[in-house]
Amino acid sequence: MQKFQTEVNQLLHLIIHSLYSNKEIFIRELISNSSDALDKYKFLTLSDSKFKNSDFVPRIDISFNSDEKNSTITISDNGIGMDKKDLNQNLGTIARSGTKNFLSKMSGDSKKDSNLIGQFGVGFYSSFMVADKVDVLSRKAGNNKACLWTSDGKTGYTIEDSSRDNQGTTVTIYLNDEGKEFASKWQLDSIIKKYSDHISFPIFLEYEDTIYGDKEKGEEDKTEIKVDQINSASAFWKRPKSSIKEKDYNEFYKSISNDSDDALIYMHTQAEGTLDYSTLFFIPKKAPFDMFNADYKSGIKLYIKRVFITDDDKELMPTYLRFVKGIIDSEDLPLNVSREILQQNKVLSKIKTNSVKKILDEFIKLSKNKDLYNEFYNEYGKPIKEGLYQDFDNKDTLIDLVRFKTTKSNEDLISFKDYSKNMNKGQDTIYYITGSDKKSLKYSPLLEVYNKKGIEVCLFEDEIDDIVFTGIREYKEYKLKSVNHSDATDNLDDSKNESEDNKVSKKMDTFLKSMKKLLKDDVKDIKVSNRLTDSPCCLVADQNDPTSQMQQMMEAMGQASKDKIKPIMEINPDHKIIKKLVKIGKGKVFSDSIKLLYEQTLIIEGLKPENPSEFVKRLNEVLNKSL
Repeated sequence: MQKFQTEVNQLLHLIIHSLYSNKEIFIRELISNSSDALDKYKFLTLSDSKFKNSDFVPRIDISFNSDEKNSTITISDNGIGMDKKDLNQNLGTIARSGTKNFLSKMSGDSKKDSNLIGQFGVGFYSSFMVADKVDVLSRKAGNNKACLWTSDGKTGYTIEDSSRDNQGTTVTIYLNDEGKEFASKWQLDSIIKKYSDHISFPIFLEYEDTIYGDKEKGEEDKTEIKVDQINSASAFWKRPKSSIKEKDYNEFYKSISNDSDDALIYMHTQAEGTLDYSTLFFIPKKAPFDMFNADYKSGIKLYIKRVFITDDDKELMPTYLRFVKGIIDSEDLPLNVSREILQQNKVLSKIKTNSVKKILDEFIKLSKNKDLYNEFYNEYGKPIKEGLYQDFDNKDTLIDLVRFKTTKSNEDLISFKDYSKNMNKGQDTIYYITGSDKKSLKYSPLLEVYNKKGIEVCLFEDEIDDIVFTGIREYKEYKLKSVNHSDATDNLDDSKNESEDNKVSKKMDTFLKSMKKLLKDDVKDIKVSNRLTDSPCCLVADQNDPTSQMQQMMEAMGQASKDKIKPIMEINPDHKIIKKLVKIGKGKVFSDSIKLLYEQTLIIEGLKPENPSEFVKRLNEVLNKSL
């Protein structure tokens, strides 16, 4: 007996008792697994010389035993099968790429939590909702031996050598009291038609049929075994769109994604002409929790003439659209196409280009419904922004999809189009500020002159915004400018304070030199500011230097600059503190105060002083002398 990990035990308990409120879903999950196994073996028979001569007639067989003491449901396929290693990896370790993450996302609400199934690939374990025990007998294609995996879903599992006539997998579910209702022809027939009618392989149901005898003639009732094909076994995406209802699309989506929710939107294209292909794409309501993992697997399956080719090819969809689920089926690609050829294939490249345009056009349509689009953007805003530096061809469309808060929008998300409509008369620049702390962004001293002039500033609060918008110089006829940089106020001519005190007097010049001497290791330069009205000082990046947030990101990615990139410090000569420090000019209080001013600007930037204890000590000393 091999024991499940502690986390796996927790996970199984949640799956069994919490996740699926609709228990019949286990049929869908197991049939989908069988369909995938058949897809993979069918591809082998076309691409691998060892299997090309195999007599392969794909099918899924389902049978049941309704005996009260021994109720079972069996689902069998002649697909690719699994060996001992596969059984350990696929069934012995649940959601091996993210078990901890999975558990951390649980809310205790079964309706909300059910969509986690598909996102973490644990659909097989839904069978334990209705089972006391599950047997998985499997023989991998090309192997002579089979293996039997057995588990009660509680303590652990066993794997032992066994036998099977051909390749494929048979799952036998020993039903508990709650699951016995599913061991009936009527139940299985209706569930299969509901969830799996589109499966492109035939699904056969074996059952006992009663033939009633003529009692007057003394004939007894007889039973005979019948086998009926339950599903239509046609490629769903090849059906005429006019014959498919919305509920059909949603059931198909659930079967390929293992999601319990309907899709947010779907897109079905059947192209004929220069290129002959079909696509069917879905956008989940909730983003996968592992969407930003390096090993995240795309949700697109490639078919050629309805033959499954691959679901693991980055060329099928750009990485920023990795959350899209669905099908691409081409009539023009050769069935023996290799992975390397796929990457350079002009037909696939054209299909990809058309598909991306179609998807983005649908997003634009969706954006006209503000509430629905906000729901979408809250889930997928970050990958959309990734597209701005990945997909130059669609940059104009993508930038229209971006949403953000501003200094005037309260908590509402707006677009660049909305911003441009609200611009001040004569304004030719869109201003934005980047930072990681959304609360402090709105009250940053960098915004003071803009607030004074009634200029709206975009609040870019995602960690990737610095990278994304550094490369975007304009929106339509308007320039984009970061207020985090020293040149942000260059075109605000009338913002310059015209008071005599603001001119760099001899005293001020001496003061600036003293500050530069004290902070020479920390700042590149110290300048009189024309952007500050209420604060004594602030930090900005030099015109072509990265912001502090950008530097933090690069450091986290292991790409930090060898040389320290220092910021520029700007001071407000009209501030009371600065005026007092100009008069003092030297001494311990002077130097401590200058260092405190610098350290407070770090805190405002979301950074911390190099030596927090020294900062606190200085602060206390200055406070003590001022009281």
